[in-house]
Amino acid sequence: MSDESSARLAQQIDRLQAQEEIRQLTAKYALALDMRDTAAWVGLFPEDVRVGGGQVGRAALAAWFDQTMRERFTGTAHFTGNHIIEFDDAEHAHGVVYSRNEHEMDGEWVIMTMMYWDAYERIDGRWLFRRRLPLYWYATDLNKPPIGPDKMRWPDQDPYDGGWHAHWPSWQRFWDHPPEGPVDVAEPAPLGEFLARMRGDGAQELSVRVK
Repeated sequence: MSDESSARLAQQIDRLQAQEEIRQLTAKYALALDMRDTAAWVGLFPEDVRVGGGQVGRAALAAWFDQTMRERFTGTAHFTGNHIIEFDDAEHAHGVVYSRNEHEMDGEWVIMTMMYWDAYERIDGRWLFRRRLPLYWYATDLNKPPIGPDKMRWPDQDPYDGGWHAHWPSWQRFWDHPPEGPVDVAEPAPLGEFLARMRGDGAQELSVRVK
């Protein structure tokens, strides 16, 4: 095997390993969150993670996690799937993953469907979440289907829109422009550019935050 072939094979193996590590990252996120393991959960983010409100670092993230999980939810269960991962380079990637969640709170059982827009980074050989942007489809009491607009319906908040479709131009375009003839079919997206094709220009310019 030539040096070029060996290098190409090593790169392909590294990419496959990276994909699996990133998929495990999202599974670890769900498990650590549901089991309330603060140290395990914040360890999935870099030391300089931005928490919001001008705060930076794992200690600030841990404080936010503890307060939110202790005061708001009795219990949770997160199930993730439909994970798409695309690489910017050997050390950076982005992706989308669906999450179906259940929450026990205030005497009610609230179910939720959402997705995360993620940015991943390999630091010191470990893949971590650089950022997460949650996009919500609905949240509602198990016995109250969220028909109509403003599908985010927590027991202690007024209903609001969760941004599920806001970052996907195809949704509004589909409803605004019914075809007058044969449906246009574009060429398939280049390998590694599926999400960028769906989002259009600026796909990586999203303002992201941790849930």
